[in-house]
Amino acid sequence: QVQLVESGGGLVQAGGSLRLSCTASGLPYRSYDLGWFRQAQGNEREFVAVIRLSALRGDTYYADSVKGRFTVTRDSAKNTVYLQMNSLKAEDTAVYYCAVDPSNVGDYRAERKYDYWGQGTQVIVSS
Repeated sequence: QVQLVESGGGLVQAGGSLRLSCTASGLPYRSYDLGWFRQAQGNEREFVAVIRLSALRGDTYYADSVKGRFTVTRDSAKNTVYLQMNSLKAEDTAVYYCAVDPSNVGDYRAERKYDYWGQGTQVIVSS
């Protein structure tokens, strides 16, 4: 059974940093996309970042709104992917989700491609 567990959310002042974690278990795939999405209150869920994982590579891609401020990394030994968020802004306030798409191809921004989702972790940035 695939399980994704996010952690690391919280309250931070604008300009501060947070690191979110997504720990995966039960994944039978060697290659997959692990995406980060967020949903602000009253808004639709939106793509934030992705790491496209294979045995040898981990290519990362970012939404324009977070490029240069957010970084995705992974720790293979811990089956964990991190979303390092720096220079946070009030508009980054949202529930953040990690998700897995086993297909590892196609438009990584498309929410419908992702089969497995974590429960979400709240990030609040105070201005």
